[in-house]
Amino acid sequence: MEALISHILLPISFLLFFCPSFCQLQHNYYLNSCPEVESIVHAAVKKKFQETFVTAPATLRLFFHDCFVQGCDASVMLASPDNNAEKDAPDDLSLAGDGFDTIIRAKAAVDSVRGCRHRVSCADILALATRDVIALSGGPSYAVELGRRDGRISLKASVGNHLPHANFNLSQLTLMFASHGLPLVDLIALSGAHTIGFAHCSQFSNRIYGYNSKSKIDQTLNTQYARQLQQMCPKNVDPRIVIPMDPNTPLTFDNLYYMNLQQGKGLLISDQVLLTTPKSRRIVDAFASNNTLFKQIFVSAVTKLGRVGVKTRAQGEIRRDCRFVN
Repeated sequence: MEALISHILLPISFLLFFCPSFCQLQHNYYLNSCPEVESIVHAAVKKKFQETFVTAPATLRLFFHDCFVQGCDASVMLASPDNNAEKDAPDDLSLAGDGFDTIIRAKAAVDSVRGCRHRVSCADILALATRDVIALSGGPSYAVELGRRDGRISLKASVGNHLPHANFNLSQLTLMFASHGLPLVDLIALSGAHTIGFAHCSQFSNRIYGYNSKSKIDQTLNTQYARQLQQMCPKNVDPRIVIPMDPNTPLTFDNLYYMNLQQGKGLLISDQVLLTTPKSRRIVDAFASNNTLFKQIFVSAVTKLGRVGVKTRAQGEIRRDCRFVN
């Protein structure tokens, strides 16, 4: 009997002492301190969303960039007087201001409630807001794990080589996502967020103008689609111009992104390469044929993403202002 008890208790004690920080996240983390936090954040996000749809892709992208650099700790929100924070890095300069504004507004709404003031982290608000913009765009709603603390460090130098680029091949993407505990199926599911994404012309211009010595256009790109892109992004176009990554339903979170890939209409190289291997192609085909499956796997993947490098308790703080450490 004693041997049996020891056999049961040993794994439990191991988890208690060695469980990663994300084990401390809970769905009802603010039940006693700020029970209405989700409805407060949702109301603020919905109001911002109704002002501009850019709120959705901007917030979702902000969450992704935050989690892939030093973990999901809202360090991407921090400002620096000498422009040396994460948000000042070249890879983050394209983050839309509407994403930051969404979180700042939601934080203000939460802190305006007496019992909630300075009790909810910016990192958790960003996670909740991400869920809300996905749902408001027609995507799935899901329970969000909470209990993250805000990071105190944000450095421009920490961003380099930690975010995927538009010209990454499948191997590069796979290695980067795997380093965060996200396997191929999660990589492909999270890429589906591009269904409501936008990209600057400079991110794919090399695919439609002088691709290589043999062809001016990337041969993996649908020819008709390439001509449309050339019309929308002529040479020397205004660098501020953005193009929807889903040419069919750019304002709806759905699985048409994967159908586009099947037709050679992946806007970025890093989109189209998801068809590179038989295994990745099978996943793309499965998501393309089953919107429900895509949304189910996406919820699982974005939940895992929200656990990356989280800080809890004394590892971080709850910022009073998301832009500055306390």
